[in-house]
Amino acid sequence: MYQISLLAAYIAGMVALFAPCCISYLFPAYLGNIFKERKQVLLMTLIYSLGILVVMLPVVLGAKLLASVFFNLHDQTYLVGGLVMVAVAGLALLGLKLPMPHFTSRTSPANKPKNDVISTFTLGIFAGITSACCAPVLIGVMAISSLSPTLLVSLAVGMAYVLGMVTPLYLAALFIDKRNILERPIFRKKVTELVLFERTYAIHVSNLIAAGIFLLTGGVMLYLNAIGRLGMTTAEDTVAKSITNVALTVTDKIDNLPGVDLIFAVFAIVLLYKFIKGIFKKEH
Repeated sequence: MYQISLLAAYIAGMVALFAPCCISYLFPAYLGNIFKERKQVLLMTLIYSLGILVVMLPVVLGAKLLASVFFNLHDQTYLVGGLVMVAVAGLALLGLKLPMPHFTSRTSPANKPKNDVISTFTLGIFAGITSACCAPVLIGVMAISSLSPTLLVSLAVGMAYVLGMVTPLYLAALFIDKRNILERPIFRKKVTELVLFERTYAIHVSNLIAAGIFLLTGGVMLYLNAIGRLGMTTAEDTVAKSITNVALTVTDKIDNLPGVDLIFAVFAIVLLYKFIKGIFKKEH
């Protein structure tokens, strides 16, 4: 009976983040989004990661049908993803927020900044879908671990994998938030104004950076998709196989160490606690 360690799945997820099929959409979408939502970096990072989780977790749990749909619709996925990037570039430039139900309380400050949760979550979903080219690796790992664990254990392995993918984003967000990097005067500097349909929009440096990242990434993806250069290459397939090897090798090394997964679980809880605590500090 062979069971993948939670720590091994976590490390494999971190390796997967840097696979070409994962990082090509996931990182630019995240980078543009934090400039777009610079006042709530922690909250938007959490929302973004939840979008990834919604897509990846069913694949991790063995939803082969879902994975096969992503493979069959690979080019269409990147086409829609590129169009979403371009659309969000427009929103970022003008500082527009997509509407969503908003509930105010008497204790809520009147000047509390609005967050664009919908576009952030949508970008996270597309990041998860485009990362699903690594799904065979996940299914391979889960096929090995499914010889012994229950569904609950499989769920834990899947969540550890996805947490590994987003941990670099969490650490970056904590660093950016603690240093108030995106609140520096240069990013709040007003560059110009744009008048559309009799409305005036103030364009700040952060708007230009966010719009530029989204527009450049979306444009490149649409172009590469149009000329048929977005398919998985042999090199990317090799990277995908290396993710499985990492999971198996780490499991072999730590298999006889007692309490490793428990220590990892504590680490994961502390990381999430710090994140949620930071979000509540910002809210209040």
